[in-house]
Amino acid sequence: MNTKGSPTEASHLNIQPKILYYGMPVILATTLNEDGTTNISPLSSSWALGRYLVLGMGFGGQGIDNLQRTPELVVNVPDAAMWQQVEKLGPLTGKHPVPDYKAQMGYRYEPDKFTAAGLTPVASLSVKPQRIAECPLQIECTAKKITFPDYAPMFAIVETEALQIHALPDIVKKTGSDHIDPSRWNPLIYNFRHYFGLGDRLGNNYRAEI
Repeated sequence: MNTKGSPTEASHLNIQPKILYYGMPVILATTLNEDGTTNISPLSSSWALGRYLVLGMGFGGQGIDNLQRTPELVVNVPDAAMWQQVEKLGPLTGKHPVPDYKAQMGYRYEPDKFTAAGLTPVASLSVKPQRIAECPLQIECTAKKITFPDYAPMFAIVETEALQIHALPDIVKKTGSDHIDPSRWNPLIYNFRHYFGLGDRLGNNYRAEI
C-alpha cells in the first residue's frame, strides 16, 4: 500500500519529448582534419565501461568524417564553468560547404573553433588531434569501431579505447594519486538542452575511494 505522496501508476504522464538528453556530461571531441588541423565536436551522448568509451555522433558532420579517415580523438571533458565556451561551439561546423540540413538549423562554417570559443590547443601524447587545455579532464583515445545503425541513419556509434588520461591537479585527490576527487570535479551536464553543474553530494557508493 502506498503512503501519502508516494508515486503510483497514475502519477506519471505519458510524454513524447523531442530529445532524450536526460542529464549527461558534455564532452568536446577533438579529431584530425584532412589538412592536419584539429576540429572540435560538442557531444552529449556518451558512456564508459572500464577504459572503453562509447560516443554518439551525428552522421555527416566533420567529426565523424575525420574519425573514418583518422581513427584517433581526444575526449575533452569541460567543467560547469565552461558552459559559455561550449555554447559558442554549438552553432559552428567544420564541414564545408555546410550541409543543407545543418544550414537550415542555423549552423555556420568555422575552420578555427579553438579561437571562436576562446580555447587553447595543446599537443597530445599518443594521438594526432590536439587536446583542449581548459578542460580539466582529457582522454586520448583510438576509435575501435564505428557503427551506422539502420534504425537511426543520422547517427553513428563510436566505440573507443582510452590511451592516455590527463587531469588537472586541482581535481586529483592528492599528488601521485590516480583518483579524481568528486568533491572538486564539477562536470558540465546537458539536461534537456539546458546546462547544469552538479548539486550537493548526497552519499557514496560502497566501492567509492574514501
